[in-house]
Amino acid sequence: MRKDFLWGGAIAAHQAEGEWKAGGKGVSVADVLTSGTHEKKREITKGIIEGKNYPNHFGIDFYNTYQEDIKLFEEMGFNGFRTSIAWTRIFPEGDEAEPNEEGLQFYDDLFDELIEKGMEPIITLSHFEMPYHLVEAYGGWRSKKVIDYFVNFAEVVFKRYKHKVKYWMTFNEINNIFNPNDEFFSFVTGGLQYQEQENKQQVMYQASMNQLVASAKAVEIAKALRPDFEIGCMLAFIPVYPYSSNPADVLLAQQEMRSRYFYLDVHVHGEIPNYTKILWEKEKITIDLSEEEIQVLKKGTVDYVAISYYMSNTVSSQKQEEQGASYKSSENVVDNPYLTASDWGWQNDPTGLRYALNELYYRYRKPIMIVENGLGAFDDATNKEVIVDDYRIEYLRNHILAMKQAVDEDGVDVLGYTSWGPIDIVSAGTGEMKKRYGFIYVDQDDYGNGSKKRYKKKSFDWYRETIKGNAENLI
Repeated sequence: MRKDFLWGGAIAAHQAEGEWKAGGKGVSVADVLTSGTHEKKREITKGIIEGKNYPNHFGIDFYNTYQEDIKLFEEMGFNGFRTSIAWTRIFPEGDEAEPNEEGLQFYDDLFDELIEKGMEPIITLSHFEMPYHLVEAYGGWRSKKVIDYFVNFAEVVFKRYKHKVKYWMTFNEINNIFNPNDEFFSFVTGGLQYQEQENKQQVMYQASMNQLVASAKAVEIAKALRPDFEIGCMLAFIPVYPYSSNPADVLLAQQEMRSRYFYLDVHVHGEIPNYTKILWEKEKITIDLSEEEIQVLKKGTVDYVAISYYMSNTVSSQKQEEQGASYKSSENVVDNPYLTASDWGWQNDPTGLRYALNELYYRYRKPIMIVENGLGAFDDATNKEVIVDDYRIEYLRNHILAMKQAVDEDGVDVLGYTSWGPIDIVSAGTGEMKKRYGFIYVDQDDYGNGSKKRYKKKSFDWYRETIKGNAENLI
């Protein structure tokens, strides 16, 4: 492992901060999401509706508690911490000419606190949180106008924090905008909502290209301001396995991976891959992309690749018996009989992380940062002073071991590891608090009730010792 390896945790502003109106903040796409469950999807409402439960409105009150929470992170030995800037704290509606100073100052104070406690801020510009006004007025990322609004936002924060933040990511899990089976993620990633009979693929690809152009423009601006900025792209990386050695399954798995690689091919190489161009022609998809924008893509390539990794998927070319795979990137996904699953149906595959790191590093030759990895689970907090979460320790140990093997045995260059949700936060997918990831328990239920008091889980001490030994002490 690198001596300067970044160990820490990761959250998103909208899932943690709360105070959704404080300091001049505007309404974001996260603010119109109701609570849901594993069985019931979150509702996207048109504006805020009285009587609905919007868990992102309260988060875990990180806006007011970040100092005490960061002190706990310091106790675990973090030297890096990933969070995001809420776009609507800086530009409440997204298309204003001037930024909101109170929002800028909040992140000044937050980053100062991290730096004082020895943590490198690792900052995402857009993490499922674009201004809701841009959705209503422009249709979200389907509109090219949003490119300029995002680039303006990026430039403002790059300039403001250029002496405080070195590591940046433009879009969180950018590939989640392209999800024909789940319009929820297309909405939170890109503000996309569809008209009846509309060609969803057309809209998704246009919005994707708009985001990729915006990312490339932001990279150029950042490098001009500070050449040693490290600007990364970020992908939800779920490797796809063939269900069998049937050549049809193997080919299908390779083809399914294109939905991941498309975004990386553009981010890293600055070019639209041939397989995508052929698909566009076949499906009669016409993309509005100027020659100038094509050149922008070539110039604004990224320095590193960041990923979230929670699971793998398995695909079959043959119709299988109905199975319960809950996270389906396509209709071909089936359960992998060799893997167990979490309480939320996500299949547990630490070897898949090693596989993913190798695939990514030797395809793109860019350093990789694992910025999300963790286990969402029910925690028994009957005795809050002794919360035993051995299942979380086992999950993280196995994944960190797989990462270490990728580094030590396979030669993969990994910059850092920030586990998802080092403190319990609102789940992005379900809006629940009971789907807990943290080393730190937050006494709060799905409706924001509770003391909000923080308690250390058993995994807290385990992660502290893992960081202290730079993962050399894992068994």
